[in-house]
Amino acid sequence: MKSTIQIFSELGVRLAEFGSDEVSRSVVARAVAENEWFSVEDIRFAVEALRSEMLDGDKVAQWLSHYPSAGLHAPRRVAIIMAGNIPLVGFFDLMCVIASGNIPCVKPSSKDRVLEEYIEQLLCDIEPTLRIEEYREDEKYDAVIATGGDSANLYFQNAFEGIPCLLRGSRHSVAVLSGKESKEDILHLADDIFRYSGLGCRNVSLLFVPKGYRLSLPIRKMGRAYRNNYLQCRALLTMQNKRFSDLGSALIVESGAEFPRFLSQVNVVEYYDLEEVCGWLAASDEVLQCVVSHIEGLHSREVAFGRAQLPTLFDYADERDTMQFLTRL
Repeated sequence: MKSTIQIFSELGVRLAEFGSDEVSRSVVARAVAENEWFSVEDIRFAVEALRSEMLDGDKVAQWLSHYPSAGLHAPRRVAIIMAGNIPLVGFFDLMCVIASGNIPCVKPSSKDRVLEEYIEQLLCDIEPTLRIEEYREDEKYDAVIATGGDSANLYFQNAFEGIPCLLRGSRHSVAVLSGKESKEDILHLADDIFRYSGLGCRNVSLLFVPKGYRLSLPIRKMGRAYRNNYLQCRALLTMQNKRFSDLGSALIVESGAEFPRFLSQVNVVEYYDLEEVCGWLAASDEVLQCVVSHIEGLHSREVAFGRAQLPTLFDYADERDTMQFLTRL
């Protein structure tokens, strides 16, 4: 049987031409047809992000070196209940279960089933002895990894009571600007905001800027579903007589330190003292996924501009070490 490093390195190689050959173009087309929020560009970006950050052999070897006990115990059957808000959002959980020597029992989201099943098939082609099972509600599992909204999280807590669980609910991401950002930084910030139509927990939706700073974001061409969200948001803000800046595809609103209700709305908070921002970040840690900034020391999950949608193998969601959870079962 091939090693974990070999399996995922080869997966990276096989995905190198993703979107360029007839088979993968068909996969992309079906994925877009089944989820109106997905775009060809975003799917190809997601695959390339996995290749560069998670499927490089040297990076996988370095990552695994932190878990010497991986694969040393009898394999456990681990249910993985995946979200589907962005393309292949559940891949890393699948990778962790395989790398830890356990058996993944996968329930892909209906919104991302096409891409997930394509990747699973590639993995089984690379290593035919690899066990990837389908999740079934009437079966018992040794552990569960489940991701969803807060209401789904409560359901998971009740449904899987009594067995080891790693459950994730809703999270948000913010950016903190110093006022010294370059034009390139702002372009990257736009990627952090608008990539995947703002649907990911790593998408920035709340910005902290110095007093008097005037934010100018580049206009993005967005999909139909996002456009409808933008029109609804603009209509509501207009009826409420709230001031906003209209980018033509998104709305900038000066507000308090709160996350917007609409995907197409970006809230901006002016600050006088950076210590106040640090205090807010510390108090809000449980709802934060990452903090985009060049100001060092703001938060443990701080990333540079343009890196919000490029998590590494060590960027565990909610800062909960999935491999540690799996190797201790």
